[in-house]
Amino acid sequence: TSLNQISSINVPEPTLLVISPYDKSVIDEVEKAILSSGLGLTPVNDGNVIRLPIPKLTEERRNELTRLVRSKAEEGRVAIRNIRRDAIEDLRSLEKEGEITKDDLHRGQEDAQKLTDRYIAEMDEMLKVKEKELMEV
Repeated sequence: TSLNQISSINVPEPTLLVISPYDKSVIDEVEKAILSSGLGLTPVNDGNVIRLPIPKLTEERRNELTRLVRSKAEEGRVAIRNIRRDAIEDLRSLEKEGEITKDDLHRGQEDAQKLTDRYIAEMDEMLKVKEKELMEV
């Protein structure tokens, strides 16, 4: 469940988030999730709301976030390639069962590759933009 579905998130100051869970019984779980997220954030839980101070970005932190973004982009590329692989496997099984011809199989494989290339290029472009944003002071 995403955080915005179980709580309201307010930004009273540019460097502070206030998370108010609708159900106060999940506040400890939200705090644990933030701590284990690997974002380097330290939540302050007062029992009713979680205050999440956002630290200024140091050069070291910018580099950490850049590495995190690169890692997430690679996960996205792998997911896209896995979808391509599954689609091609489905096409091959359809061809094996005689539901599509070899020409349809090859056309489908080419289309799957074109879509894969397109979305990986989009992922790479988003990565470049985000890296540039992170490294701006």
